[in-house]
Amino acid sequence: MGNVFFNIFPNENFIDLGMFQCGREACTPCHSFGPVTRNHYLFHYVLSGTGTLMADDAKGITQTYSVKSGQGFLIFPGQITTYYADQHSPWEYLWIEFDGLRVKEALSLTDFSTDHPVYRTHSKDLREQMIKELEYIIAHPKESSFHLLGHLYLFFDYFVQSAKSTRLTQSSKMSDYYIQEAIHYIEQNFQNNISIEEIAEVCGINRSYLGKIFRNSVGRSPQEFLMNYRMVKATELLKLTTLSIADIGNAVGYSNPLHFSRAFKNVYGISPREWRNG
Repeated sequence: MGNVFFNIFPNENFIDLGMFQCGREACTPCHSFGPVTRNHYLFHYVLSGTGTLMADDAKGITQTYSVKSGQGFLIFPGQITTYYADQHSPWEYLWIEFDGLRVKEALSLTDFSTDHPVYRTHSKDLREQMIKELEYIIAHPKESSFHLLGHLYLFFDYFVQSAKSTRLTQSSKMSDYYIQEAIHYIEQNFQNNISIEEIAEVCGINRSYLGKIFRNSVGRSPQEFLMNYRMVKATELLKLTTLSIADIGNAVGYSNPLHFSRAFKNVYGISPREWRNG
């Protein structure tokens, strides 16, 4: 396996962006991992040496990519991958596993896809800043969740900016604007009895178009986003307050406690009371 160092982070329910693990490994010749699928996004950055990534594309056909120092690769949730170090010049890489409601939206600004998983950049400065943040996260696992989250946001910003596509069209920029407006409205009004029609009206578009661009950019429907956002806010109240289950449900937009408990269980698999006492 070689010299490996990694950390696993608990899920703190950060809804927009959160991390699950990170690490660093100097691989032995031909050391391999996979075939395997991931539940979240997993990024590797190659510090030295070379290796090979075998990854299924959008059609499920396995493609092979050679990846060398100064490059990296992004594994998508559910994508089948195998990767292995070169026999003569095995790679050393950093890695980080992350996910969140804003990730797919941000990646839409880049050329990344299951058909284009290799990281390349023309900006050495942004790449160096990205590496600096990633190395900091790996080296400081005992810092507070919010401290590490701040550095995760910096890493992710440098990651996206350094891989940004130059082929964005005006129409895609407009859809990004509508998505931002919809998410902002949800963040400000999730505690109220809002509807998807109301959100679409605020954005100045119809419901079906909002649903289409939301699923393309965020990876879920507006209804799913709203429910998940409410449930994350509910877990914060369950953890930080002594409010009753009914009061917490009402605070996140559910006037009926039974409907709140049912929605909570659909997301987390247990009732709000079980989550609080767990």
